Amino acid sequence: MHKYRQPCIVLLYSGAMTISVAVSGASGYAGGEVLRILAGHPDVTIGAITAHSNAGSRLGELQPHLHGLASRILEDTSVENLSGHDVVFLALPHGASAEIAAQLPEGTLVIDAGADHRLEDPAAWEKFYGSAHAGTWPYGLPELPGQREKLKGAKRIAVPGCYPTSALLALTPGFANKLLLPDDVVIVSASGTSGAGKAAKVNLIGSEIMGSMSPYGVGGGHRHTPEIEQGLSNAAGEQVTVSFTPTLAPMSRGILTTATAKAKPGTTAAELRQAWAEAYDDEPFVHLLPEGQWPTTKSVQGSNHAVMQLAFDDHTGRVIVTSAIDNLTKGTAGGAVQSMNIALGLDESAGLNLQGVAP
Repeated sequence: MHKYRQPCIVLLYSGAMTISVAVSGASGYAGGEVLRILAGHPDVTIGAITAHSNAGSRLGELQPHLHGLASRILEDTSVENLSGHDVVFLALPHGASAEIAAQLPEGTLVIDAGADHRLEDPAAWEKFYGSAHAGTWPYGLPELPGQREKLKGAKRIAVPGCYPTSALLALTPGFANKLLLPDDVVIVSASGTSGAGKAAKVNLIGSEIMGSMSPYGVGGGHRHTPEIEQGLSNAAGEQVTVSFTPTLAPMSRGILTTATAKAKPGTTAAELRQAWAEAYDDEPFVHLLPEGQWPTTKSVQGSNHAVMQLAFDDHTGRVIVTSAIDNLTKGTAGGAVQSMNIALGLDESAGLNLQGVAP
């Protein structure tokens, strides 16, 4: 058993301690969100909480909303401190996870919230990230066809990017059911500023972002483009080409994605709606809204839920799907905990029964 150098928060389930969990990158937005969810999880004990430049700081100074963990002192993110746990969450910058993950025991469930293990194509990784490919892990988006089975019993899981989560949920039913053409897919997403991380950047300060929107990564340059193409291509069984444009919105968290694709000739609006309804009717966290109701980011804030609506533009022959998620919850930490639950055979919704926040 790992010997913690500080008191750990013990959560009780049926009167007994259960799964020990370590969280790295705990001073950042993603790591903080993982801790927020785990603090309400009935089956876990929160063990080591680590950071890099903030090691030695009290967690409450950096994550003041985590009251139950505020007195914990951040340890250094090292293999020694992370080892000895049943589960390790790596909420680290891209390129930082692979080296640590490779040194953790094979029997430890390692969940990487960074990009290091998402892509299947080494050439795509090298083109967009500029370093050697670390390999591919099971993809932590259980709502994709067949993906839930791949996560059961897994010991390594790659958490999807936040933009790909919203985009893949939006369009996968159409491609999986062979209703959409693969060569004219256009996706535009608006994200809250927390998606850019916690480091200070001039374009993200309040006076720059308030009352303003701006695009970035235009022209196919965003790193999530190959991940979106990979997921849709796997669903379609053929190569899908995507034009993806992200934008920054004046909000702290949330993603609103508008995804469009050409429907195959003869496809009807009823067939399209049926495909989406059948894909998500039994899903606990993904919801096709009643006709006439459109997604809002506020409705899913702080929750692991995704909401969407679709329309068929018969003038252009395109399906338009708008989806909303919280980029830090369903888009990162919630998806990570959901995947952990599946891998360990727990109730998939454990710790995730959180509704949205209003107003």
